[in-house]
Amino acid sequence: MTAFKTLDDADLAGRRALVRVDLNVPMEDGKVTDTTRIDRILPTIREMSAKGAKVVLLAHFGRPKGRDDKNSLKQVVPALAHALGQPVTFVSDCIGEDAARAIAGAKNGEVLLLENTRFHAGDEKNDPEFVKALAANGDLFVNDAFSAAHRAHASTEGLAHVLPAFAGRTMQAELEALSAGLDHPARPVMAIVGGAKVSTKLELLGNLVKKVDVLVIGGGMANTFLAARGIDVGKSLCEHDLVATAREIEAKAKAAGCEIMLPVDALVAREFKAHPGHRVVQVGEVAPDEMILDAGPLSVAEVVLKLDSIKTLVWNGPFGAFELPPFDTATVTVAKAAAKRVKAGTLVAVAGGGDTVSAMNHAGVADDLTYVSTAGGAFLEWMEGKALPGVEALRKG
Repeated sequence: MTAFKTLDDADLAGRRALVRVDLNVPMEDGKVTDTTRIDRILPTIREMSAKGAKVVLLAHFGRPKGRDDKNSLKQVVPALAHALGQPVTFVSDCIGEDAARAIAGAKNGEVLLLENTRFHAGDEKNDPEFVKALAANGDLFVNDAFSAAHRAHASTEGLAHVLPAFAGRTMQAELEALSAGLDHPARPVMAIVGGAKVSTKLELLGNLVKKVDVLVIGGGMANTFLAARGIDVGKSLCEHDLVATAREIEAKAKAAGCEIMLPVDALVAREFKAHPGHRVVQVGEVAPDEMILDAGPLSVAEVVLKLDSIKTLVWNGPFGAFELPPFDTATVTVAKAAAKRVKAGTLVAVAGGGDTVSAMNHAGVADDLTYVSTAGGAFLEWMEGKALPGVEALRKG
């Protein structure tokens, strides 16, 4: 982490600290239904509060087009205050006199949450005037929202250029985990990439074959690679228009010395639902009216065996339709094997992106892996090898 300034480098006592956090949490009937993102930011808030900063939280919520009550952050305050164990003062705007007055009146150590930054068009446009208006209420800026770091917005990137800027503890943990995953990994490195479509992960696959030693392809996208090898996948999800692209990726992998692992057997069914009639077949024996919905036991055994020789694992996307048992078997089995190795201290395993978090929670291993990133787009863009504006702005020098 020497490349980034962290809270260890910040003088916090008596300072107005603008802290960008991710509070874009799921809500139902006015209540937060999943507090994962709130829980992640607590260490940063508590440390800054204990060190005597006025902790001024900045966040977005939803996709508002101007001021909009249903996207107000006010509804998040009860869950945040409960999790934090201390009061949180809500302020009805993120700039202007109301915000300035509330912050001036707060005592050192108190926590304030300013209204949705995206109520102002200047946030997403990274408008210099809006950056200036935000910065007027702070002495320093702390970014603890890796999940929004792939966006060059005023509250994620602009502020880092006009105020002393630091990575919060969640951002720090994310950057350390990602560095251990692909930037400076212990080798050999395995990447597991699943999910429905090759088309959404072309850049990801193209980057990974140059960086990892073994690439395991699962989910619906594996069907496109099987089809590219001339295997009939029945009525499985398959992007037949991308078979040539799949062959190109295989050729790039071969040239880079990266081994690609595809399923050799599969769980197939005629209906896409939980507990349908299903069977295990070799991948070349899928009937015309059957769908591949998970990797089979031989495929899982091969991956688990290969994992025994791996030192770093990066994982994005499930092996099958894990929401529908028994098509969660491959994902759960491999996840538990990885968690066991991490606990034994012989594997660094970093997982992240959308369905992956749900899949790791479903497998019961989210707390056992080295790191599980709740960032969707930012995690994927990092895996694709792209520079993230919100991260780059925190670099020293």
